[in-house]
Amino acid sequence: MTTFPVLDNIAKSARHTTFYLSCGRPDATPIIFVHGWPELSISWRHQLPVFAGLGFHAIAPDMRGYGRSSTYSRHEDFSLEQITADMIDLLDLLGAKKAIWVGHDWGSPVVWSIAQQFPGRCHGIASLCVPYIPQGLSVEHIVPLVDRRIYPEDKFPAGQWDYQYFYRENFKAACAGFEANIRNTVKLLFRAGSPGGKGKPAITAAVRANGGWFGPGVKAAPDFPRDASVLSEEDESRYTAALTRNGFFGPDSWYMNGDTNCAYAERAKANWRLQMPALFLHGEYDYVCETVESRLAEPMRAHVAKLSETVVKSGHWMAQEKPVQVNAALARWLAAQFPELWPAA
Repeated sequence: MTTFPVLDNIAKSARHTTFYLSCGRPDATPIIFVHGWPELSISWRHQLPVFAGLGFHAIAPDMRGYGRSSTYSRHEDFSLEQITADMIDLLDLLGAKKAIWVGHDWGSPVVWSIAQQFPGRCHGIASLCVPYIPQGLSVEHIVPLVDRRIYPEDKFPAGQWDYQYFYRENFKAACAGFEANIRNTVKLLFRAGSPGGKGKPAITAAVRANGGWFGPGVKAAPDFPRDASVLSEEDESRYTAALTRNGFFGPDSWYMNGDTNCAYAERAKANWRLQMPALFLHGEYDYVCETVESRLAEPMRAHVAKLSETVVKSGHWMAQEKPVQVNAALARWLAAQFPELWPAA
C-alpha cells in the first residue's frame, strides 16, 4: 500500500481562513473529518493515513476558533450557520462537489447541519457519539430524552446536560476554569472510557451545583497523569499549545448559540428527514452522550432513511481511543454504501 504524507494546508476565503491537514490524492473523493470540543485536526491523526491509503482524499480542518484557523470575539460568530459555511467554502476550495463528512462531538452537529442545509454536497454522513437532532442540538431538545433512571428529575433536572446551562449562566467562569491550567485540563479531559461508569451519573450533571467543572471550590483542573492510551506526550503538547494560544472563548462559544442554531435548522425543515446514507457510532462507555441505553438516538432513527449503527467499546474520544475499531467501522460502511467512490481495481 502506498504511504501518503500528512500535509499542512491553508484555505482562505473572503470570510474565513481554515487550516487543515490533508492526506491522499487531491483528485480522489474527499472524506472530511470534523473535530469537536476542545480538539484539533490532529484528533483524526489515526484516520487520515488509513483512508488516504484506501483511495480517498482525507481532510481534517482546525475548526473555527481552534488551532491555526480564524477565531473571533463574539459568541454569535460561532453559530452552526457560520461553521457550516466554513466547511462549504473548504469543499469549494478543494474543487469538489461532494464529500463524505465525518463528525465527532460538536463536529457531529456540523456534519448533520451540512446534510440538512446542503444535501447536494454530501455523499454520506458519519457521526461519532452525537446523534442527529433534526430540530437542532440545543439543551431544550435533549433534556426531554434524559434517562431518568439514572438522573431523577428532582435531583438532576437537566440530567447530564447540566454543564450546558453552566456555560450560559457562568461563561467567564467556565472559560477561566479551563484556562487556569491548560495542560492539566488537556490531561484530565482526554481519557479512555471505562465500563465502571455505566449506570452512574456523569460528572457533567453536577457542574452548576459544584460551581465549576472540577468540584466545589476547585478553580483549576487537578494534575492527573496523561492517559497514554488516548494521547502521546506529543499530542498532549500540541493540544496544550493550541489552546494556550487561542484560549477557550472560541471553543466554549459553540455552546452559546442554541436559539440561533435551532432557527437555522428550522429554515431547513423540509430536509429534516435525511436521504443520504448515514453511519452512527455509539460509544458504549460515553456517559454524557449516552446513546446505547437512553432515548437520545430516537430522533435520529426517525429522521434518517438509510441509517447504519455500530457500538464501539469506547469512551467519548473514540477516534483517538479506539482507532482500529473506528476505522474498520467506517471502512465497512463506505464499502457497502459507496462502491462507486472507491478506486477501480
